[in-house]
Formats: sequence, structure tokens, C-alpha cells
Amino acid sequence: MFLDNKKIICVAILLLNINVLADENHNNIGFSMDNGELKPINSNGHGPIDAMGEHMHKEGKWMASYHFQHMSMEGNRIGTTEVSPEFIVTNVANRFPPPATLRVVPTKMTMNMHMFGAMYAPADWLTLMFMGMYMEKSMDHITFQGASGTTRRGTFTTTSSGIGDTKISGIFRISENNMHKMHLNAGISLPTGDTDKRDTILTPNGARNNVVLPYSMQLGSGTFDLLPGITYSGKIDKISWGGQYIGTFRIGDHKGYSLGDIHEATSWLSYQPQPSISVSTRLAYKNEGKIDGIDGRISLPVQTADPDKYGGDTINLYFGLNLAGQKGVLRGHRFTLEVGIPIHQDLNGPQMETDYIITAGWQFAW
Repeated sequence: MFLDNKKIICVAILLLNINVLADENHNNIGFSMDNGELKPINSNGHGPIDAMGEHMHKEGKWMASYHFQHMSMEGNRIGTTEVSPEFIVTNVANRFPPPATLRVVPTKMTMNMHMFGAMYAPADWLTLMFMGMYMEKSMDHITFQGASGTTRRGTFTTTSSGIGDTKISGIFRISENNMHKMHLNAGISLPTGDTDKRDTILTPNGARNNVVLPYSMQLGSGTFDLLPGITYSGKIDKISWGGQYIGTFRIGDHKGYSLGDIHEATSWLSYQPQPSISVSTRLAYKNEGKIDGIDGRISLPVQTADPDKYGGDTINLYFGLNLAGQKGVLRGHRFTLEVGIPIHQDLNGPQMETDYIITAGWQFAW
């Protein structure tokens, strides 16, 4: 699917929300010499930790990284309106009747992602990037009794964990000078994440059944996904900035369905009061489509089983802290933290809303 005109304008505003500035001193994380002495390493030499593939390396350089991301979701909304579990089970139709309305409502979800990355530059104009992932998901639910009404039968929690999808990308330089940098991102996501996770649920009649979990509790897309993008960055004195667009386009389907395409645009601004520390702010827009098709194994009276109850538009605001080691064993190591909060959520609901996102990371280049 493609963005409509309104969404294209929103993406453009995010990418162009950058002052046109200049820079003649840009240092990536790593070792550098100035007349035989080690130069200070800029803490804002890279973009925010959660903007993937936003920088390149010089020929022959490597970088290893680890990111930990925690996402918390609680409550539900339809479009931009928050709704209660009782509203959902009395007003939202069940795609798989009987019963006529939904009878199970998710109330809270947490997701932890451990991301392990490596980058290598075989040439100045090309940097290769690898990202593997281990995921942990947990979702709390309320089950309502019988085929109608608002009597609560009980609660239950489902969990899933394991390896997620693997991403391999190439970053290709378009232009670079003392003022600005721009490059293309071109990658593919490999379907290494499990899509057959099962757990036990509480049904409206009180039974405990072991079922294939809904789409949001699986660990991968099940499809090969194209990851095209474009990134711009700049820097002057103690200020750096940038903008990026990354798309996710599903190739084919898996078990009768494919997750929705994703369009993500972000822009950031960073200030470095001294070489070892910088602070940043970032605005991120995401448009995700509904699931196309259906997995015939998933037919439960819960919103997460309905492919139409996925996707929507979100805008998040992030604040980041970056620390760059300058001396001894810490030199060349970068430690980062970024916290995000939603400022706009328009969801194909009922769907769980995001409360906050925290990402912490470590990078080391040599």
C-alpha cells in the first residue's frame, strides 16, 4: 500500500523539519589522531540510538552494538478515542461468531527486544549492517463470561519469546562534504522469527485451551521484507541534526496472510555541550497498514485475532542522552539512552495503545 497525500505531507514535514546548517569537523566514534595525539570523540557523531542505519563508516572500519528496548502498552482505543473493556465486549463485533461480540480483551502488553548488531565498511561509499534480535512478549487479558454481558469471568496472561527476524542492509553514500551527508538505505528482513507460538487462554465458558497465539504475540512477520530508505544528516559546531525515511514492504504472504506495510519518518536534533556528552530530541511518524489475509488457525473472540484491528498512524516524541568514552578502556565506547512517549495515536481499533518506549544501547567502533 502507498501513503495518501495527507500522509505524504506529514512525512515530508518530518524530514524537512531540519535547519540547513554547515559543519567542517565531524568525528565518528572510534580512534582518531591529531599530530600524534588522540582527538576527542564526539558523543553526537551518530544519530539517536533508535534511528537505525543513520551513519556510515570509513573503509575497513567495524562497529559492534547492543540495543535493549522495552515497550509498554496499556489500555485500548478506537481511532483516537480511548475505550473500556466493557465498551468493547458490548459494541465491537466478533469477526468469528458466535458469540456476536468480542468476549476477551487485552489490557496490558510489554515487549522486550535484545538487538545485536554489526557494521563493516568494505569501501568508503558502502557500509554493510547486520541486526539480529531476541524478543520477549507478555500480554494480560480479561475474559468476560458467556456470549454477552459485562460479567468478568477472570484474567489470564500469554507469553512468547525467542529469536525475531534478522535484518541485513547496505548503506550507500549519495553525497558527503564538510556541510552535509546523505545516503541510501537498502535492506531485507529475513523471516527467522517464529510464527507458530502457542499458549493457554481462558475462554468465555471457563475452559482453558492451548491455541496458536494472535499475530501480535508472534515473533516474526513470516515473510521476506524489503527495507528501503534515505537518510540525511548534518552538523555545525556543537549542534547536529538529521532526517530519515525507512519503509517495510512485505513480499508475498505466509500461512495465508501478510503483515501491513510500514512507512516511518523521523527527524532529530542533538546538542553537545562537551565531547563526552550530548542530548537529543527526536520526532517519529509511523504509518502501518492492516494485515492482509488471515491465518486460518487464529479465530478467537479477541481483537488481536482480527487482521483489521492492526495498524494506524502514530507520532512519538523522544528524548536521548549519549555518552562517549574518551580515555582508557572506555575510549571508543558509546553508551546511549532514549525515552519515547506518544503524542498522537490514531489506531485501527480497538487496539492497544502505547504508553512509553525506552531504548538503551552500547556501541564500539574500531
